[in-house]
Amino acid sequence: MVRINLKKLISKKDLRAVIEGARRVSDAPIAIRNVEGTILFGEDCPTSLNTYPIILADEVIGYVTGTQKAAFIADMLSYAASADLDIRTLAVDTLDKYEEVNFLYDFSSKIATCLGVSEVSQLVVTEAKKLIEATNISVMLINEKVGKLEIVSARGKEYNRKTKIGPNIGIAGHILVSGKAEIVNDVLSDPRYVPGDNEMRSLICAPLTTQNGTIGVINISHKEFVNYTAQDLKLFTALASQAAAAIENALLHESKLKEERIKNNLERYLSPQVVQAVIEAKGEISLNPTKRNLTILFSDIRDFTTKCEELPAEKIVMYLNEYFTEMVEVIFSHEGTVNKFVGDMIVAMFGAPSEVVDRERKAIETAIDMQRRIGRMSIPWIRDNFLTGIGISSGEVVVGNIGSPRHMDYTAIGDEVNIASRLQSMAKGGQILVSDSVYSATKDMFEFRKIGSVIVKGKKKAVETFEVIYQK
Repeated sequence: MVRINLKKLISKKDLRAVIEGARRVSDAPIAIRNVEGTILFGEDCPTSLNTYPIILADEVIGYVTGTQKAAFIADMLSYAASADLDIRTLAVDTLDKYEEVNFLYDFSSKIATCLGVSEVSQLVVTEAKKLIEATNISVMLINEKVGKLEIVSARGKEYNRKTKIGPNIGIAGHILVSGKAEIVNDVLSDPRYVPGDNEMRSLICAPLTTQNGTIGVINISHKEFVNYTAQDLKLFTALASQAAAAIENALLHESKLKEERIKNNLERYLSPQVVQAVIEAKGEISLNPTKRNLTILFSDIRDFTTKCEELPAEKIVMYLNEYFTEMVEVIFSHEGTVNKFVGDMIVAMFGAPSEVVDRERKAIETAIDMQRRIGRMSIPWIRDNFLTGIGISSGEVVVGNIGSPRHMDYTAIGDEVNIASRLQSMAKGGQILVSDSVYSATKDMFEFRKIGSVIVKGKKKAVETFEVIYQK
């Protein structure tokens, strides 16, 4: 609060001249005293003279003793004190506003460099401590999964970071719902207060509100009674507003990073096109087991076990990884999904989890490119020894997450899977064999040679088989 020093006030040149003039024309002495009784001007006066108060904002700040002319001096000093108070208050307000703007500018500059939610929240706590006197500060965000407020950053040894408060539970829970900041200078008498581990008597709580809604609250409290003011609330609300925007951006950034990690992991198994379809899907893509028309491709290296005996195990593994890297790239480029690796065998699907147009054509194009890619690989030993046989079939299968509750695989099961596997086992190195269903869908697109009928284990009816003729 701005205060006026009466001694300094009457020492001002212009005012002093008026007081001196009044004393000269007075027929009696004049004395000006402060509220403690100390004479600031004049001399002791007879007790028979009158005493007039000097009043500032309904508060007596001194006295003038003398004749009726002393009343004029008391009124004049009261007016001068009021004018001086207005000037000083304006100066203090201007300085306060400058400090507020400077603080918020500095805060915004610091918070702009923070990316993570934890980093932003810790900065908010640190800066709030500088702004307003407090023993405890916390940033609480709503956990959508459990519908509770959870502390993400706090300062004050009493705080329990595991504290969870729901909407309309506790003062913070009510602020979350109302979206309006509040001062509670007597926490213990507030019926909304829910006692916790932290000791508090006075607090300010402000919502963290964004354009998309309220995402949490920020609390600042003191273990002793503190008279938090409207000015404190104004500053704290401004800080909370900037904090909310920064935290929302940090949440979006973390979500983006998480999505990117998921995408990178998915792209080890699915083509980039399919990954994007899965990420952008809004319910139309389901991984639950369901019947679907798919095209299945099996690829296996001929005599791989024998080849393994020629080189050290670590060399074989290195070559396999190089081979798989090239083959997966080919599969993905044709919108295929890598179902699994079994030893040196690759199983790919076309048409799941997202629909693929002309899946039989793309499966054959994949097979041809796989055979050609092996012949162009930079390691001579792979080119000479990794001779693969490929089998392709198409039709209705059951596809989805299949397994136990503790471990599931996204895979396909059905006759067409068995047929593709059987055709692959029949194919020689460099050969691509397809079932009648694949041939029928692509006979006008590729050149084929009829192999004949093949009996597949578990099927009574023979499968018509065709070889794809291509330029190596």
